[in-house]
Amino acid sequence: MPLRQNTEAPRTSAPEAPRSIAAEAARVSIAETPLKGVRANIVQSIRAFRVQELQDAAQNLGQHFLYANLANALTKQDVLDLIGQQFMLPVHTGKNFDALYDSMTDPVHKSGPQPGFIAVLEHIPANAKFDKEAREQLLDIFRDASDYWGDRKIPFRCFYSFL
Repeated sequence: MPLRQNTEAPRTSAPEAPRSIAAEAARVSIAETPLKGVRANIVQSIRAFRVQELQDAAQNLGQHFLYANLANALTKQDVLDLIGQQFMLPVHTGKNFDALYDSMTDPVHKSGPQPGFIAVLEHIPANAKFDKEAREQLLDIFRDASDYWGDRKIPFRCFYSFL
């Protein structure tokens, strides 16, 4: 069998090193994502956004994507447990709303520089065991976390929907 002759031009420089996701993300501007026009620190209804679009935007921006599907939650404890599990937060998060806030702020800030966060709370329950007051308290925790990160010039966007 005859040998094939290499007809490629010889390389004059070393091949490009693979780029990290963070380096690639740094090249994507917010204007190139569905989040164009959405404040950097906000808690709002998911409305016209799809979860996959938000996840893709987080990846493209090099930000953390936090997702919790709360469709199976009935009580405050269920909501806290599911958020803790699905956000992969420390176990003590499931104790109360203050613990949830604490786990999303100071320890994360102290762990090193953060690129930003996009959080989705999908299907927040709306029933007698998780009433309007409980829903508002939950969203207030995320508003407070958004303010915390905003004070540090770190984007924190939270999108939610009710069941």
